[in-house]
Amino acid sequence: MSVAPLDAARARDLIACFPGLPVLVVGDLMLDRFIVGHVSRISPEAPVPVVQFQAEHTRLGGAANVVHNIIALGGRASLVGLVGRDAAAAQLRQELSRAGGNAAGLVEDASRPTTEKVRIVTERNQQVARIDYEQDGDVSGQLEHELVDRIRRLGSGAKALLVSDYLKGAVTRRVIEALIELKNAGAPLVVDPKIPHLTCYAGATIVTPNHGEAEAATHRRIRSDEEVREAALNFRARAGCEGVLITRGEHGMWLLDAACEGAIPSIAREVSDV
Repeated sequence: MSVAPLDAARARDLIACFPGLPVLVVGDLMLDRFIVGHVSRISPEAPVPVVQFQAEHTRLGGAANVVHNIIALGGRASLVGLVGRDAAAAQLRQELSRAGGNAAGLVEDASRPTTEKVRIVTERNQQVARIDYEQDGDVSGQLEHELVDRIRRLGSGAKALLVSDYLKGAVTRRVIEALIELKNAGAPLVVDPKIPHLTCYAGATIVTPNHGEAEAATHRRIRSDEEVREAALNFRARAGCEGVLITRGEHGMWLLDAACEGAIPSIAREVSDV
């Protein structure tokens, strides 16, 4: 069965389902910090621009940004993930509370910093540099147990389960297994993946690789609808998931699941990489 067009009426119907919808988001949360300034000269110390500070602001990033978007659509979102014992964690909790998210699922790991991306940008929104505060490596032991415990407590009433994996430690095989238990009770499980964890997502309702991730996972170039279909079939077999949604930028998306398959066109417009 082919995919039905996603027209404006259908989009409005889908958005109308969000108010009050309980959603559990699990994954690698981040704090995005932006330092904005004016550039008028090159430093005499090195061939780099001198940025005169004008403003600084923060946003929820990674899995925390997913929570922010769900709440913006009217849903009720709980978040399970890792933070450090630092100022960035306190600010992330504050931003999450301001957005209306539930922070009861945050697990503190004093041995690692809260993942924070600090971007230095000009007043014209041109990025000059980025500094990353992070520690990679999957958690284990007691921390992993705490993540699983929070998933079970906060996810029991969820109508949808979302995973946002950035390979920063919160998404492990045991974490996915706990989500599969909830999925088997009736809530769909959607995963935004990272390829090194591909086999961890077995049993998920749908996995959503982008174009490059689909090529990397299947070891093939994708240039046509037939090639993207073959890649989706291959990806599904490798991941062991029920469905695949390959996002392809201006080329739209390709959906493959038990009910239907086919292209979902995009409305072409200029986009910025965030």
